Amino acid sequence: MSDAKLADEGGRIAALQRLDVLDSEPEAAFDKITSLVKTILGVPICAVSLVDKDRQWFKSIQGLDARQTPRSAAFCDHTIRTREPLIVPDARADPRFADSPLVTGAPNIASYAGVPLQSSDGYNLGALCAIDTCARTFTDAQIDILRNFASLVCDELELRTIARTDHLTGAMTRRGFTERAEQELARHRRHCRPCSLVVLDVDHFKKINDSHGHPAGDDVLKAVVATCAAELRSTDCLGRMGGEEFAVLLPETGAEDAIACAERLRCAVEAIVMPSLPDAQVTISLGIAAAGETTPCLDDWLAWADAALYAAKRSGRNRHVLADQHRRKDAA
Repeated sequence: MSDAKLADEGGRIAALQRLDVLDSEPEAAFDKITSLVKTILGVPICAVSLVDKDRQWFKSIQGLDARQTPRSAAFCDHTIRTREPLIVPDARADPRFADSPLVTGAPNIASYAGVPLQSSDGYNLGALCAIDTCARTFTDAQIDILRNFASLVCDELELRTIARTDHLTGAMTRRGFTERAEQELARHRRHCRPCSLVVLDVDHFKKINDSHGHPAGDDVLKAVVATCAAELRSTDCLGRMGGEEFAVLLPETGAEDAIACAERLRCAVEAIVMPSLPDAQVTISLGIAAAGETTPCLDDWLAWADAALYAAKRSGRNRHVLADQHRRKDAA
């Protein structure tokens, strides 16, 4: 493994974003690990810290009531710059940390041990760290324990990603997509930021399966996802909702721009050429719903987009329909 990745901040941030874990809800698997480390090492604070562009964010933390701190003050920002654990026996005597507000003030860090959390492609995304408010020397055995638990954290992060990725198409699973959509809808409510949802369905997919077999149908689904993904921004999300139905989450996107995106997707899929299926024309129908003041929950938002999708299918397929705003208000 090349240590050039330690200096590749852009690649590291991209690897962190691919995990889709920042600002997610607490999860028992990670909380169990930090609780065990806190008990076994006898420290008052233990955390799974992920280092973002300008903050460290805690996926799990024991002994401290915080979800994030500025990256500039983070001990873990130093940990991700090496392949080895970072051990600080006395932060008050260490010139790197003596003036840190986390040392001179709450939580009054005096000693620290952190093991980098390394992604499967070799980027240090954060650290599993044990923190004490007294100066202390961590033994080799304690560091080994911390290493082992850090490996478990990495495994959980990978499993979390697998559980949110559809094995056939590479799109997000329904579970992963709905979690992201819930986060975006909450952001929309808090900050009144625009966001839109597009639900799409492969036209006459059963006919493709019946005529050419399920392997051919699988190839069509993979081609549709790859084609749509190439048209989307890095901030957009594409999820498989079931069978041949997919959904696209468009943050910071109002109805007009969502319509333009849907039309790009429709045209791109219509242009798919599959040498193995020379007589098959692949098209999609799409339903669009922009979040508004009357968007009470994700289920309703999806239902509005679904209704628009089926309107598109009833009116001839290979087209998009925007959810009827007036009916949505009445339904709410």
